[in-house]
Amino acid sequence: MPEAAPARARSRPSLFGIAIDPISLADLLDTFDRGLVVTPNVDHFMILRENAAFRDVFRDADFVVVDSRIVQASMQFLGRPVPEKISGSDLLPAYYRYHAKRGGKSLFILGGRPGVPEAAMARINAKTNTNIVVGAHAPSMNFVNDEPECRAVIQTIIASGANTLVACLGSPKQEIWIQRHRSSMPSITSFLAVGAAVDFEAGTQPRAPVWVSRAGLEWAFRLVREPRRLWRRYLVRDPKFLLLVLRERFRSRVAHARPTTSRAAQAA
Repeated sequence: MPEAAPARARSRPSLFGIAIDPISLADLLDTFDRGLVVTPNVDHFMILRENAAFRDVFRDADFVVVDSRIVQASMQFLGRPVPEKISGSDLLPAYYRYHAKRGGKSLFILGGRPGVPEAAMARINAKTNTNIVVGAHAPSMNFVNDEPECRAVIQTIIASGANTLVACLGSPKQEIWIQRHRSSMPSITSFLAVGAAVDFEAGTQPRAPVWVSRAGLEWAFRLVREPRRLWRRYLVRDPKFLLLVLRERFRSRVAHARPTTSRAAQAA
């Protein structure tokens, strides 16, 4: 973890025990040079409640930025504002454009259906008129539980010469896999866990319109497009997030009221 992380940790607001970096996308690009960036949304916070390995990744991550208008609004409601929503699908293009101009970074894209990461690689390199993406691979769906395939994937990443891994495996798979195997990839200094960003970059899935994203309705756009896969996430699991936020607000107000009540009792 970077040496600056402990100092940053002292000023980070938290949500449900997870520290969040109150940082803009521009400042993140200027500051992040090595380590792991994760981008939690509502669904991540619900998984974090039940998955200890996932929580460990978030607590060890070098940057944790909010990938949800709903999470951003919830933190504002709790008096813990963050300046900007930074989704993985916004971070990836900003990251490669930033470093395509400055040099020094080379990317490997891991994840997506067969042919998708390669298509993303070709489109990114064409858009930037560089070869900033030096490798891409779509592993099998269950590769994380297949040690020989994991070793082969790691060797492919290392052999590419990349120093940045763009993991697009879905959560919590991508974050936990990075945590478990990053020590086996010493040449990779930067890790981005950005999920569906590979599909957007490859052009195989459309992004929600800007106004939909700004309104915090990107989840509804995705639900309409993939109801069979996403209905349980968005209609059953994730609505509980708002109840948790209300409970957090109540606990916070009670905690702040206690010292005042005690001082009043002592004065009497």
